[in-house]
Amino acid sequence: MNDSHELRDAALWHARARAVQPGGLALINGALTPARSGATFDCISPIDGRKLAEVAACDADDVDAAVAAARAAFERRDWADQAPAERKRVLLRFAELVEAASQELALLETLDVGKPIRDSLQTDVPATVRCLRWYAEAIDKIYGEVAPTGPEALALVTREPVGVVGAIVPWNFPMLMAAWKIGPVLAAGNSLVLKPSEKSPLSAIRLGELALAAGIPPGVFNVLPGYGHTAGKALALHMDVDAIAFTGSTITGKAVMQYAAQSNLKRVSLECGGKSPNIVMADYPDLERAAKAAAAAIFFNQGEMCSAGSRLLVQEPVREPLLREISRIGRALAPGDPLDPRTRFGAIVDETQTQRVLGYIASGHSEGARLALGGERVRQDTGGCYIEPTIFDGVSSQMRIAREEIFGPVLATLSFRDLDEALRIANDGSYGLAAAVWTRDLTSAHRAARALRAGVVYVNCYDADDITVPFGGYKQSGFGRDKSLHALEKYTELKTTWIDLA
Repeated sequence: MNDSHELRDAALWHARARAVQPGGLALINGALTPARSGATFDCISPIDGRKLAEVAACDADDVDAAVAAARAAFERRDWADQAPAERKRVLLRFAELVEAASQELALLETLDVGKPIRDSLQTDVPATVRCLRWYAEAIDKIYGEVAPTGPEALALVTREPVGVVGAIVPWNFPMLMAAWKIGPVLAAGNSLVLKPSEKSPLSAIRLGELALAAGIPPGVFNVLPGYGHTAGKALALHMDVDAIAFTGSTITGKAVMQYAAQSNLKRVSLECGGKSPNIVMADYPDLERAAKAAAAAIFFNQGEMCSAGSRLLVQEPVREPLLREISRIGRALAPGDPLDPRTRFGAIVDETQTQRVLGYIASGHSEGARLALGGERVRQDTGGCYIEPTIFDGVSSQMRIAREEIFGPVLATLSFRDLDEALRIANDGSYGLAAAVWTRDLTSAHRAARALRAGVVYVNCYDADDITVPFGGYKQSGFGRDKSLHALEKYTELKTTWIDLA
């Protein structure tokens, strides 16, 4: 974040928040438009309950229009047939415009979902820019293949864009999760219909406008705000959508798969829930470092992360000192004003999610876990949605707080005797998105990394990867990978061309 006094001034951010007038229209075929039905929904800030905008509540008719525009642009080859160097230039320009609008986009993100403005500026916007730039640079560096044949034939293996892609993205990192789809979808030459969560539509709409300004042709990038059971369902069921990429809950992911099967058997990729184990062995020498990482793994972004380290598995000899240090860090993260750049812990996204998290806290109490920190709703006088960082100790692997994704700042602590028991506990669940192990023993580290059923395994760190490596899950955390060159596999078709030279 810029260190100027101006950007560290909470009063300035509040003044900007009062003045901002977010756009709430859909973007279809290069034009901002209301929903065809005229329906809208209120976009409410979890910071203090203020109404931010009336947003177009798109439904099946709007999906039809957006998909038709995307298909027409794809068939005209407005984007797909541009030279790789030209598509690269346009996507780099898009990234530049996003970077130039950093403060505007950060403010929209913070107002919309309640995350601290510090995080929006330092994490969400820069990561979005890096993602777009990375895929722009990849465009002219992806080569086809020549298969080995005899002298009488030439066999070419090439990648082609899949066509029209529907992307449904969540509310926890609205802009960044959108970029994880936008970057590879557009880099591969496809047309895109993006459906942001109804809880967080504002930054997606603005990204669509910036994409147009960068030179992405009309119809290639469309944005449809609306509810999942209307716009999202219609997009997943649409007969002219070639692929659907979804990030969100496992329950909804299962529905998306059913819709794809019921319609045109469109390609599906899912990044769903997680209940990630963070294993700390007694031989790890720096408990302070492990505690700091464990706290960040569950309390960053108010715990609203699919890869959150929400299950802390601690070897018994170090359980008490580690928990003391994590609790000390958690106490210092008292929920504060998200528009104050000094705030490290913001608001829960809305009242529905707040009640969900409080319900899990109540479940932890009723099932016999010991509350070690927090557990209360706070700052109710603001009209916003705030819950303290919460830690439970004495958790068993059969408790709901140890098995179900909470998507909030609630840490479930379990103890174990040896690595074999830790791995059994870690793999005993329906999710497999991320995992971590802290140990100074090389053999234990390799054993754990191989045994853990997760798409990402961290060793002596947590959440330390970047755009160059794939991200996705095992089991009911989904399939398909975001980030890295592997993401392009979801949005391209492999074609074999066999030429007879005889």
